[in-house]
Amino acid sequence: MSTTERQVLPRPLPDAGEEPVPAISIVLPLYNEAAHVAELYRRTVEALDAADLDFELICVDDGSVDATFTELERIHAADGRIRAVRLKRNFGQHAAMHAGLVRARGEILVTMDGDLQNSPEDIPLLVAAVEDGADVASGRRIIRRDSWGRTLPSRLINGMLRRFTGAEISDFGCAFNAYRRSAVEPMLPAIGKQKFTKALILSGGASVVEVDVAHSPRAGRSRYSPLRLTRLALHVLAGFWPQPIQWIGIALGFLCTTAALVLGIYAVGFWIQKSDFPGPLFGGVGVIFVLGMQGFILALVGEYLGRIQREVEGRPLYTIDKEL
Repeated sequence: MSTTERQVLPRPLPDAGEEPVPAISIVLPLYNEAAHVAELYRRTVEALDAADLDFELICVDDGSVDATFTELERIHAADGRIRAVRLKRNFGQHAAMHAGLVRARGEILVTMDGDLQNSPEDIPLLVAAVEDGADVASGRRIIRRDSWGRTLPSRLINGMLRRFTGAEISDFGCAFNAYRRSAVEPMLPAIGKQKFTKALILSGGASVVEVDVAHSPRAGRSRYSPLRLTRLALHVLAGFWPQPIQWIGIALGFLCTTAALVLGIYAVGFWIQKSDFPGPLFGGVGVIFVLGMQGFILALVGEYLGRIQREVEGRPLYTIDKEL
């Protein structure tokens, strides 16, 4: 352990039953972040202590296969403000977020990624925005440090969420946010099942203010592949768009009818002028278009069926392996 790390590790606090309730809870989902845990802890504690904020840090190890939880055990042994939970396997960031939020005791709840793309030094800015009266302080990454393969799908999903939730914010995908406890508690049964915690809370009518936060380049490869981002888009449609099947069906019928009418008129005109209509070509294009739309609808139906199956089976969002 470095000298700097030893300097910021205070003596352990008393047992949880004797501890005062902290004003702020920081929730950190972690997955294979052993290399970053010590620095993340050091920077977070230094930022909060410098701002004289009373806090607890809840770290949720989402089934890491490296030494992430070992690092958390070491830090917890030296600092009683640090709590740690290890899930039995990797259940996903949003399930891990739920595991942290249900254990949070503070009146202001802060969520952030554990990969150091979010700067812990910005936590006091988010907390101050909630203390000033907002239910949600939404982090807005002023300079994205992601590739265009991440930012373009993110813009599409942001646009969809603005449309479906009615919340005019620019960055739904930023996990670095602060929430008033009273805004989170009514949504806890749905958090984790929905993959956009901030959008879910805002859809319930919570007031929001955007706060500019720093964004650092990610170390290593992003876990959000194009396929996963496509699944997220389907999740947004199924979770936030009321009656999407009906709307898509109407749109599909309108487009197909219009296309058939236009092609039919063109076919008649071409047949009259040239006495030769290339039917197979246009027919093939029409069939491919319709099949593509049907595939999208089936994918959306699959999302609904998956949700129904999970509800019927009553499967838990996650299972706990160990808790400190």
